[in-house]
Amino acid sequence: MLRRLRRDISIGFFLHIPFPPPELFRRLPWREEVIEGLLGADVVGFQTRASRSNFLTVATRLVSAQREPNGVIYEGRRVRAGAFPVSIDVERFQRASRDPRVIARAEELRQQLGGGRKLILGVDRLDYTKGIDLRLAAFYEWLGRPGSSIRDAVLVQIAVPSREQIPGYQELRSRVEQLVGRINGDYGEIGVAAVHYQRRNLAFEELVALYRAADVMLVTPLADGMNLVAKEYVASRPDASGVLVLSEFAGAVDELRWALHVNPHDVDGLAETIDEALHIAPREMRRRMRSLQQSVESNTVHDWANRYLAALGGEP
Repeated sequence: MLRRLRRDISIGFFLHIPFPPPELFRRLPWREEVIEGLLGADVVGFQTRASRSNFLTVATRLVSAQREPNGVIYEGRRVRAGAFPVSIDVERFQRASRDPRVIARAEELRQQLGGGRKLILGVDRLDYTKGIDLRLAAFYEWLGRPGSSIRDAVLVQIAVPSREQIPGYQELRSRVEQLVGRINGDYGEIGVAAVHYQRRNLAFEELVALYRAADVMLVTPLADGMNLVAKEYVASRPDASGVLVLSEFAGAVDELRWALHVNPHDVDGLAETIDEALHIAPREMRRRMRSLQQSVESNTVHDWANRYLAALGGEP
């Protein structure tokens, strides 16, 4: 539509969520219209190489697009398709994590929430794609294992309200809150909760303090274009401590290879990985975190923007 109005402009489109595999995309009754609309852009950007590949396969099968190394030719125009993994303002998180007020707040949180226990953290929108319910089920499974105890670890789950007027999201909220109640009812003690659950937005400094306080970060979405929480946690660990548990289905898994990778649908496997994260050797923990930090520092949000805009400007 834009191109029909203005043939002299450059158009870029960036998809933050995963592009589905061809066998799923082809179920859409308006599949050709979606692809034709996307092919109106000069550059179509994706988070991962897999999403780019899915798009190119669909474009060549459903419409008269011809494949070439950097994308396709469609209606006599070259359309570039590329993987441009989005990132965060790394320096902002690093700077905040070294702020004396944030450090003091992190220690206060550790005492209030953990009381000497290891602190496991989840921070997500309250969305069915984030796998919060399966994560809680895995923590419940872990607590029931021989040798595991409420005295060893506590789970803090921050759920940011999302689309609360939609029935499916209301059902998810109810299911999550029921799971929290069940875990605390079965394993909590007077004055000692197994799960601390909050459904609200957090101020930036409070979020970074939680990242600093957490020994283990659970990022276990069922599907995610990238997931910046994983990168934020890594950037907020100035002493290279902490363990990131990351879903195989988050786009960030391609870059964050030194995280502990999990299939979030496998509740038993996730419980096992939680146990591994809680008992990892300090030397191995720091080796992994330093590698993760190098990866995050090598691709900041500014690098992402520059690469995408360079592609839009025609650079190879």
